[in-house]
Amino acid sequence: MKNSKFNRFLYIAKYMFFDIIMISLTYLIAIFMFMVLEIPVNSTQIWVALPSIIVFKLFVFYVAGLYRMLENHIGFEDVIKITLVTMATNIAIVIFIAVTNTQFMYKSAYFFITIAEVGLVTFPRIINRIVQYIKTNVEWRQALGRRTLIVGAGSAGEIVVKEIIRNKDLNNIPVAFLDDDVEKIGKRLMGVKIVGPISAIRYYIDSFKAEEVIIAINNYPKEQLSELINLVTEKNCRMKRLLSMSDVDNEKPTLIDVKIEDLLNRDEIKLDNTGINEFIKDHIVLVTGGGGSIGSELCRQIAAYEPKHLVIFDIYENNAYDIQQELLRKYHKENKKLNLSVYIGSVYNRERLKSIFELVKPDIVFHAAAYKHVPLMEDSAVEAVRTNVIGTYNTASLSNEFNVKKFVLVSSDKAVRSTNVMGATKRYAELIIQEQQSHSKVTKFSAVRFGNVLGSNGSVIPLFKKQIADGGPVTVTHPDITRYFMTIPEAVGLILQCGVYANGGEVFILDMGAPVKIKDLAEKMISLAGFKPYKDIDIEFTGLRPGEKLFEELLVDHNHEDHCKTDNKKIFIEKQREVQEKELELEKITNTLESLKNDEVKHFVASIITTYKRNGDVQ
Repeated sequence: MKNSKFNRFLYIAKYMFFDIIMISLTYLIAIFMFMVLEIPVNSTQIWVALPSIIVFKLFVFYVAGLYRMLENHIGFEDVIKITLVTMATNIAIVIFIAVTNTQFMYKSAYFFITIAEVGLVTFPRIINRIVQYIKTNVEWRQALGRRTLIVGAGSAGEIVVKEIIRNKDLNNIPVAFLDDDVEKIGKRLMGVKIVGPISAIRYYIDSFKAEEVIIAINNYPKEQLSELINLVTEKNCRMKRLLSMSDVDNEKPTLIDVKIEDLLNRDEIKLDNTGINEFIKDHIVLVTGGGGSIGSELCRQIAAYEPKHLVIFDIYENNAYDIQQELLRKYHKENKKLNLSVYIGSVYNRERLKSIFELVKPDIVFHAAAYKHVPLMEDSAVEAVRTNVIGTYNTASLSNEFNVKKFVLVSSDKAVRSTNVMGATKRYAELIIQEQQSHSKVTKFSAVRFGNVLGSNGSVIPLFKKQIADGGPVTVTHPDITRYFMTIPEAVGLILQCGVYANGGEVFILDMGAPVKIKDLAEKMISLAGFKPYKDIDIEFTGLRPGEKLFEELLVDHNHEDHCKTDNKKIFIEKQREVQEKELELEKITNTLESLKNDEVKHFVASIITTYKRNGDVQ
């Protein structure tokens, strides 16, 4: 602490010393100018008055905060402040001369004195920035870093260049700005020339031999961003962007890779959250599988709607602990109350699950606990049935028993005409909630069916990133394989929205737009990492895995006239038939599961889910 105070004293003393010299030099220059112009001036009176002037100015400078500026970060705003403070002190001196009739200096001379003083007082404060600028430009000319085009010559572009100068780990060399404002073209920003419009980016990538492109435009329109990505990927350039200006701390701006969502060439689905607050607020909400990718995001969004009690139930303690600590930190930091409980256990352990229902008495249940990895479940069908089928039955039947108001099952597009046991068990789970709805007096059951979730555990995107980081190859099962994609927040927004809409027995389906070809996605990811697909990093086609389809379907019946629309044009309700308890044979599978082998379990599931074609012919 003592060292800190002493260093602070030395810093102030250093700049006060500089200011004394510069203020004195200003008046010395003024005297010399009068002598050259042969204008009579009483230099003796000036030197007598100067100590008082210096003390006055140093006091004002100190009060105004000129000695609290960070010497390595002084910018335009600080120079403006120095100018205004200097002008104010000189105006005060002129007023003093006029009022007291003290003629130690001509009043008109203060126009020149102010200009000179601003320059001389500012110079010691910006000398470090000038030296750094010269040093950086010399280093850039000699450096071996990535030659970088910056898209956007505005305030965000300035922040990017400053961050590149400050953060040597970025290893970028700004070679040019691109901007569509014709008034800017030909000018310079931070010493970097603005060369032309964004639409000509391919030409400028070639001209400057650019290896990376950084987008520095706040809220860049989605359509233009998608077009820009396509142009850049043709040139195999790395691509980053500055976080939205609303997310940027000016002292710590962040450059990130282009979001995966930007590669999908579609707008994120915006869900209408009307009614969700009334649905969640002041209710007791249980989330099974609350530590997983979907479950944890459910917990984050549910917590924001101020539930009476949020209960997380998960078999994996590490995930449950992570989301628990994240929420506790967030709400403690914001000084908000969150009644949160976390319990460890499995949904297939009925007694343990029942004890949770008895303890917390939930009003709403989101059932996200499930095994979801298609290839793994092909070799572990017993576990797929244990969790996805029996676990769902336990959770749903207990919801009926304890008069839960609403039960929402997180389902999957793989439930439709499944060729794998994971998808078949999810369809089995949908049938279970249909059967539970048929004899429910209170609980309204529903399921939400959607496609692949970006960034979730085990999804293709993290796999591709790791494979690209390792130098390849990137593995794709088939050149024509396609998938629907959505973000985790989109998926959870859908789940909550459908919970509001649910009146009992619905399977909600999202209109996810056009599916994405996985090969195209892999090629774009490789290109945006700065590599050439099939040359720098190869793409290997490994063949469809057991139970894997070329494409997924969201609707069992594609006749849209048979599907009900909701208030949200992106959400449909697939009509369901009434399901009888006897056709599910839950008691049989529960009692015999432990004695069945992997193939026998698949055979049993196929006997219940008639649309399930085991290792079927994938077209």
